[in-house]
Amino acid sequence: LLEGYQSGATPNPDVMCNREIKFGAFLDYAIDQGFDSVATGHYARLDPTAATPSILEGADPNKDQSYFLALMKPKQIAHAVFPVGHLLKPDLRKRALEAGLPNASKKDSQGICFIGNIKMADFLREYVPDRPGPILRAEDDKMLGEHRGLHYFTIGQRKGIGVPSNTDNKNYVVVGKDKDRNALLISFEGRNAPKLYSDSCEISNISLQGDPLPERCRIECKVRYRDPRVPIEYQQTGDGKASIKFEDSQRALAIGQIMALYDGPKLLGGGVYTQIN
Repeated sequence: LLEGYQSGATPNPDVMCNREIKFGAFLDYAIDQGFDSVATGHYARLDPTAATPSILEGADPNKDQSYFLALMKPKQIAHAVFPVGHLLKPDLRKRALEAGLPNASKKDSQGICFIGNIKMADFLREYVPDRPGPILRAEDDKMLGEHRGLHYFTIGQRKGIGVPSNTDNKNYVVVGKDKDRNALLISFEGRNAPKLYSDSCEISNISLQGDPLPERCRIECKVRYRDPRVPIEYQQTGDGKASIKFEDSQRALAIGQIMALYDGPKLLGGGVYTQIN
């Protein structure tokens, strides 16, 4: 996680936590203690009709969390149980209230569980040294300000940039990070903002949960959590890598984040963004 931020990427700790901790170290410990499975509160389902363990989107489209399970391995899925994946969130809260559970009305959890009740920026400040650099307008490299470190920002970010807009109707957005110059690149939000929208990308460290995909095929993906599935052309390029082409340009893809691959509601696997075009 920290190495990713130090390199200028935007890691997804939730996805890695599920694979390495919940269904990694913790699952191994549970099996050693004689248990068969690990149950979590993810809004996802297991496909009862599949010949091999397969994950489906959760029944609640507003809460579906299958995206966060994209890098799980088949042997991990075989020991997973998702008891609330078939429920809608309001129905689950109603059941919890009827059962008298003290957390029935608790707000949805946010943030990263293992860092505790602390903002991500404050957490990073403890472990990643500040490295100030220029904030440049992407169109012409005009200097607009100074940042404390590229690791505090992600592509598509609009708040907390530190550069006020000089118009009433437009806001600045982060469109890139120039590691060679240690520069944060920003532009006004819009379809014409340089580098903000992408027609294609490269992913690596691909993890598939079932049979291998054809070398070239048309499937779907979610470019980030809560985004809808979109059609893509998937082209294997070898060594766990693939080239992705979108039918429609996608906004604010960030190196280090996760692309989840789907066949309809069925989760196929996922990979890590390594190049955005």
